[in-house]
Amino acid sequence: MPNEHWPSELDALTAAPENHKLLFENDSVRVLDTVIHPGQTTPLHTHCWPAAIYMLSWSDCVRRDENCLVIFDSRNSPPPQMGLAHWLPPLRPHTLENVGATDIRFIVFEVKKQP
Repeated sequence: MPNEHWPSELDALTAAPENHKLLFENDSVRVLDTVIHPGQTTPLHTHCWPAAIYMLSWSDCVRRDENCLVIFDSRNSPPPQMGLAHWLPPLRPHTLENVGATDIRFIVFEVKKQP
């Protein structure tokens, strides 16, 4: 883990394996398939690398930090456009609750290091 402030046990694959499936990994990139069903909340976890995400399906969601404070509520923002990729910085410890009616599903391309 490149961020020593976030324990390895909080890595998404370790802390939230029901929601994150490994599709591919090498020294440069890790690719995850992420699914959060309606009414489901992920366990507390991190994403320690910046990532490009491609959204396959969307639903309203609430992201909370390790103290359960809301740090993002999609109901207060316009919905993302499907069929586009988005860039995210590393994400500190958080949970993600699907408060909508459909699955949240995206493919995450975490950039571990520059080639």
